[in-house]
Amino acid sequence: MLYLMELWESIRDFLATGGDVLYIVMGVLFLMWVLMIERYWYLTGAFPKFRKEIIAKWDARKDTTSWYAHRIREAWISEANEKLNARILLIKTCVALCPLVGLLGTVTGMITVFEIMAVQGTGNPRLMASGISMATIPTMAGMVAALSGMFFATRLESKVRRAKEGLVDSLPHH
Repeated sequence: MLYLMELWESIRDFLATGGDVLYIVMGVLFLMWVLMIERYWYLTGAFPKFRKEIIAKWDARKDTTSWYAHRIREAWISEANEKLNARILLIKTCVALCPLVGLLGTVTGMITVFEIMAVQGTGNPRLMASGISMATIPTMAGMVAALSGMFFATRLESKVRRAKEGLVDSLPHH
């Protein structure tokens, strides 16, 4: 319990040092990870059942060679593709948004530095250092968030592509 309180304190200190923009980075990061976890869950839990249903429906068909049968097959593959790719674009958008929000923190931090310089002059380096922290920490946080998201989003896209190809291969067309 004490460890969790110390962890929370260090997170709070980090957020205070980096400024309010870090809350936005944290929100985008949270949304991105919730979406990625949901997609992993769908790929491992729900999609295999859906895939079996499609294969069973295809195997139950007497006609698998006509033009009409091929259009049904394409429609089922298209439906599976839509379900597999749901929210992938939103995940990629969150990945791209993280560094941009971090750069927003850089701009607001530099504005703080310039305000301090205008009011106090350059004689107070401690106040300027806090503004510089507000300028650099959000950029770093946004980049780290984007890197973690980019790695897992790329793996997720690869899994989606393999799942679709596996389904296509499981529905033979003559």
